Amino acid sequence: MNTAAAQTLIEVETCSKAFPLPDGKGEFTVLRDVSVKVGRGEVVALLGRSGSGKSTLLRMMAGLIPASSGTIVSNGVPLRGPNPDVGMVFQSFALLPWLTVIENVELGLEARGVARTERTKRALRAIDLVGLDGFESAYPKELSGGMKQRVGFARALVVEPKVLFLDEPFSALDVLTAENLRGEIDDLWNAGTFPAKSILIVTHNIEEAVFLADRVVVLGANPGRVRGEVLIDLPRPHHRGDDRFKLLVEYLYTVMTNPAMDVTAGPSVMVPGAAQRPAPAKVSAYARELPHVRVGTISGLLELIVETGEPTVEIARLSERLALPMDDLLGILDAAALLEFATIAEGDVTITELGRDYATTTILRSKDLFRQQVLAHAPIIATIVNTLGEKANKTMRADFFLDILDEYYPADEAKRQFSTAVEWARYAELFEYDADEELLYIA
Repeated sequence: MNTAAAQTLIEVETCSKAFPLPDGKGEFTVLRDVSVKVGRGEVVALLGRSGSGKSTLLRMMAGLIPASSGTIVSNGVPLRGPNPDVGMVFQSFALLPWLTVIENVELGLEARGVARTERTKRALRAIDLVGLDGFESAYPKELSGGMKQRVGFARALVVEPKVLFLDEPFSALDVLTAENLRGEIDDLWNAGTFPAKSILIVTHNIEEAVFLADRVVVLGANPGRVRGEVLIDLPRPHHRGDDRFKLLVEYLYTVMTNPAMDVTAGPSVMVPGAAQRPAPAKVSAYARELPHVRVGTISGLLELIVETGEPTVEIARLSERLALPMDDLLGILDAAALLEFATIAEGDVTITELGRDYATTTILRSKDLFRQQVLAHAPIIATIVNTLGEKANKTMRADFFLDILDEYYPADEAKRQFSTAVEWARYAELFEYDADEELLYIA
C-alpha cells in the first residue's frame, strides 16, 4: 500500500516523555522528540531494544499516560485522555479470574454502556473470530496461555477499534503457540476480515516485525527516539523462505546491533563500514550502563562461537540456533563487546583474540582476564572499587552507591545496575557484598 497516501489515523508529533526520579532528583527521559504515524490499512511495527520506550510510546498513544511535551492526534482530534479509537492487547493476559471468557470479552462494551443483548452478540462474534467458540463459559484458570491471549484479542476487537495496539502479545507464550496465533492474526489481516482498520505492534522480535508489518519504525534507546523506518516491500502474505524476507531480517539485525548506523528505507542501500560505533562520550562513570547479563552467559556465548570454528558468526543465525529472544541475545553481545571479548559490525559478531583466550583458558586465568577488562571498561565497578579502597576499613554501605545511581536511573533500574555490578565484581574477586548487612567490602 502507499502509506504516504493513507489516511492518518493516529499521529505522534515530536513527543517526549520524562518521569521524575526519586526524592526530587530530576527526571529520567524515556522518549525524546518522537514522531510516528499510523495510516489506515497498514500494519506498523515499533521495533526497539529495552530502554527504547516502545511500551511507553504505545501507552501514550492509547491515552493511558500523557506526553510530557508534543501532541498526539487520533482520528483528527488531539488526544486529551483515554483514546476511544484503539483496542489494546498486552503481554500479560490481564484477565479477571472471577469472570468467564464471555464476561471478560464483554468488559469494554459494558464500560461503554452497550446494552446486554448487543454486547453478548458482539462478544460471541469476537470469540468465534479468535477461535474460542465453545469456551464462552470457561474461566481463565481452565485455559492455556494461548487461549488466554485469544481472550485478550477478542476483548480488544469486540469494541471495533480503528487501530489495534499489540504490546508484545506473543512474548509470554511458548514458541509453537506464539507462531500459531501470530499466523492466525496475519491470515485474518490478509483476508480483509480483520475488525480493525490498522495494527500497531510493539516488538523486539525482528522476524515477527518483518512477518507481520508493512512498515517497521526502528527506535533507538536511552532515551527512546526514532532512528528511521524500513519498508517491508513484500507481497502478502510474507513468506520466511523469500530471499527478500531474509535480506530484510539481516538488515534489521545489522541496524539493531549497531546503534550509530543510519536507518534507511531498506537493505538495498547498506553501506559497508557504516555501522561503526562512535567513541563513547565522556560522561559520569555511573551513567554508563552495564548490560544485565550473568558472567556465565557471556562465557557460554563465547565458547559457542569458538566451537563454530569461525571467527565471525551472523547474529541472525546465532539467534536462530540459540532460540533466544533478540533482547536477550543483544544484551549478551553488548556485554561481550563492552569487555572487548567480541566486536559487532554489519550484523555479525567477531570474537577477539582476547575473547578466544577468555573462552578457552583455565578458570583462574579467565577470572584474571575478566577482572582486567571490568576495571578497564566497566566504570561503575571500577569506581566502587576505588571508593572502597580509599576507606580505612575498606567497607561502605550499599545505600551510598544506590543513592548515586538514583541520580541517573529510575529506582528499579538503579537496583538492577547495582546487582549486576555486584555479580560481576564477585566473579572478578574485586569486592564482596553482605546482603543482610547491606555492606560492600574488600576482603
